[in-house]
Amino acid sequence: MKKHLALLFGGCSSEYEISLQSAAGVLRQLCGDAFLNQYKIIPIGITRSGRWLRCCQPLSSLPLQLESDTWHLDPGCVPAVLSPCRNDEKWSGLLTFHPDGSVEHTRLDLAFPVLHGRNGEDGRLQGLIELAGIRLIGCGSLSSALCMDKYRAHQLAAAAGISVPAAVTMRKWKDGSMDANALRTLTGMLNYPLFVKPVKEGSSHGIARITRPGQLAEAVMAAFAFDDEVIIEESIDGFEVGCAVMDDGQGGLLTGRVDEIELLTEGFFDYHRKYDAVDSRIHTPARIDPVTEALIAETARIIYRTLDCRGFARVDMFLTPTREIVFNEVNTIPGMTAHSRFPKMLESAGITFTGMLDRLLA
Repeated sequence: MKKHLALLFGGCSSEYEISLQSAAGVLRQLCGDAFLNQYKIIPIGITRSGRWLRCCQPLSSLPLQLESDTWHLDPGCVPAVLSPCRNDEKWSGLLTFHPDGSVEHTRLDLAFPVLHGRNGEDGRLQGLIELAGIRLIGCGSLSSALCMDKYRAHQLAAAAGISVPAAVTMRKWKDGSMDANALRTLTGMLNYPLFVKPVKEGSSHGIARITRPGQLAEAVMAAFAFDDEVIIEESIDGFEVGCAVMDDGQGGLLTGRVDEIELLTEGFFDYHRKYDAVDSRIHTPARIDPVTEALIAETARIIYRTLDCRGFARVDMFLTPTREIVFNEVNTIPGMTAHSRFPKMLESAGITFTGMLDRLLA
């Protein structure tokens, strides 16, 4: 009997569009006979406004609809919800509400969230899947929440002996005001340039790099538009490196080749550099010696275990001119297009996109 695999995408997030691109990349692989002989693929999309829809149109047409964001306009999409009930023949699994008023119950064996950022990568969706008793592909609710929280992830990594940037955090004032003197006092021990970031947000949204105190208040207010807590941290000299990490199914971990982000102009790896390839290059493998690469991979494994990651994740770090490795963040659902960093790192280590998905679902 085929296993029922729910592929979830979209979501109420600033990374909605990226989720659609990743889901299209995954779906193209899953449409191969090797997967269709084992799994019944059940695509479930979440619109920007939070409406859940089961996509009943042919799987072969869905990737293009995802890439053009027209999937939700197809008449084959009907309202559906994931039930938190478990072990109930009528109410557990996926409930689909058809136009004729009937409610269809579909058993789900596995759920594969391919959502990025808030409401998809932060543990909320993972908690629902776990509550429903459905096998979750990827990190669970605890590790997802921890990794989305930049400040608390850094605290745990530091406790495990990993270097992290010097930083402070602050919460939004209830009345929305900004106390400039308190802000200067809070950041007085930090050295410029600084990065100002929402604590719980992805894809560099709301992040600013500032070089003088006069820019601080404006950057903090901009970050507060994305979260009610902000982290302010010192910039790290050097360049960013990343490492793909996966469970090997036997209690150990696999890693891809370490990659390197080269910035061609001043600044940082922001949203446009990530997705529009503006003023940046990604080198896979990184242009570093084998010993340094091995140390980065081992650091990634330590961080992965410290933050209770499961299934797969991409660990991002900085490599300084003195070869110190400094933790940046973990992406528990990294980009999944054929051109994304995570698949590229694994491909460089001899694991194809299809092989990666096969390992995740096995």
